[in-house]
Amino acid sequence: MAVSPEESRDRPAPDVPSRPAVFRVDPRRGPVYRLLRGIVVGILRVWFRPRVRGRANLPAEGPAIIAPVHRSNVDFAFAAVLTRRKLFFMAKEELWRAAWFGRVLESLGAFPVRRSGSDRESVRRAEEVLLSGELLVVFPEGARRLGDHIEDLQEGVAFLATRTGAPIVPIGIFGSERAMPKGAKLPKPIGVTLSIGAPLEPAPREEGRRVPRSQIHQLTEALRGRLQEAYDDAAR
Repeated sequence: MAVSPEESRDRPAPDVPSRPAVFRVDPRRGPVYRLLRGIVVGILRVWFRPRVRGRANLPAEGPAIIAPVHRSNVDFAFAAVLTRRKLFFMAKEELWRAAWFGRVLESLGAFPVRRSGSDRESVRRAEEVLLSGELLVVFPEGARRLGDHIEDLQEGVAFLATRTGAPIVPIGIFGSERAMPKGAKLPKPIGVTLSIGAPLEPAPREEGRRVPRSQIHQLTEALRGRLQEAYDDAAR
């Protein structure tokens, strides 16, 4: 999901439930989290036989933004094979229509994001995750793309990095587009390779000052280059 640094005046649509009133960053890997992660990782290993390169580039502790390329609906699940650390991520707000399912998502580290317009609350929660020293998964392309070239990126990832000082870890994913292309109902058993690129450190932020737009743009362009390198490495 993409995030935006701009202020939002949008209001939820009438058919969209209100988001959880309380959001707490809980780094504990509770029973539900461990069970569901084990099921997901088990299915991924049997069905896609994922190979991971560059594990040393993923921080063992401290905050980081996990920034994967996005070519398939199954991409979000592959973050689980990268680390045993708890992952936090954004999910579309509509998934909270069923209260019980929303609670399950929250136990997995998810919090809702409004996809129409910008969403200050989801940005605040994302910052809270990073300032608490945890891992946040965000797709910098914003939506699924096609092809081997990384083109324009959303600037939300760079905004979060410059605001919190968290490094951005680019993740190349190759094979998922063939395993489950757009429109497919079920994935094919095709091998997938993930490449973890070197972390991209944001420039230090001056205390009390707003993040310059030029700095966010430069970091976004640097991330685009790192994502292309990671994708090319995964594809070789």
